[in-house]
Amino acid sequence: MSDETNVLGEPLESCCQNPETGFYRDGYCRTGPRDQGQHVICAMMTGEFLEFSKAQGNDLTTPMPQHNFPGLEAGDRWCLCAARWKEAMEAGKAPPVFLEATEESALKVVELEKLKRFAVAKS
Repeated sequence: MSDETNVLGEPLESCCQNPETGFYRDGYCRTGPRDQGQHVICAMMTGEFLEFSKAQGNDLTTPMPQHNFPGLEAGDRWCLCAARWKEAMEAGKAPPVFLEATEESALKVVELEKLKRFAVAKS
């Protein structure tokens, strides 16, 4: 369980355990001093977003075992950098988000109303 708060002001829920996501690879989209990218938005990957991210120089589909990164495919949940998600939203390529698992600090980058437009129920 995380002590952080989500964008709804409630306790932060886990985003995904398989693949294990988050800057700390503990399943939570939480940040800290070493997380330069602010990996705080829990999103469901789409093919469109993965292609967009790769075109921006961040290939999320190729496994990188040395970084404990399995490579992602459409349908996977992953903690995204808030700025990259916002960039994708502005380009019309943003993936759906899970508000319950998106850390409150995301609101410093993206307004809650914008996140809500892409929200899906966490199951």
